[in-house]
Amino acid sequence: MREIIFDTETTGLESKLDRVIEIGGIELINHFPTGRTLHLYISPEDRKVHPDALAVHGITDEFLKDKPKFAEVVDQIRDFFEGARWVAHNATFDMGFINAEFARLGIEPVSAELVTDTLSLARRKHPMGPNSLDALCRRYGIDNSHRTKHGALLDSELLAEVYIEMIGGRQTALGFGSAAKQETIIVEDDVPLEPLQRPRALPSRLDAETVAAHGKLVLGMGDKAIWNRYQN
Repeated sequence: MREIIFDTETTGLESKLDRVIEIGGIELINHFPTGRTLHLYISPEDRKVHPDALAVHGITDEFLKDKPKFAEVVDQIRDFFEGARWVAHNATFDMGFINAEFARLGIEPVSAELVTDTLSLARRKHPMGPNSLDALCRRYGIDNSHRTKHGALLDSELLAEVYIEMIGGRQTALGFGSAAKQETIIVEDDVPLEPLQRPRALPSRLDAETVAAHGKLVLGMGDKAIWNRYQN
């Protein structure tokens, strides 16, 4: 299964008026990060960054003035997400903006059936909360100390780690859930397993002086010394 863990940063909170100015994505195959990423800054055209949004992500109008328009990168975004599930924290917000950008270009919206909301997943798994990304990082012991402001790619990387933990932990990603073909191994409970034997004993790495000192110590402990059980 292919999934893209993604996040967006925007000029504000109104998807019909505000614009996407940053998108970051991390590709997972069977819950394993492949190393493929997407990271774009996007011009909001004539829309200014709201001061409240600026306080969250720190992306200024000046920084964005030479960035490509959404129409110029939409094919790159769609190609990266092609055939994958869209996974986001509070996905209603991010998908609202993505679909609003698509609508401006006459592109069909992403179906809700292709979207996984990790906030909803977290609320089911941890109903007492809190379930913000920072809170989930703390819950799962994920270092987010470098997250001083929101950033689409950084938040996607953190969310990918959180998501893997929520769906079963790293054993899901590191081997058992990998894209490689899996082989089922069946062990019969009533068949005793024979321990593996070395063809010959390994040579001792103790020098003669150490062996002599140990022998003297055991001799002083008398017949009850546990090492006497292993004498030839």
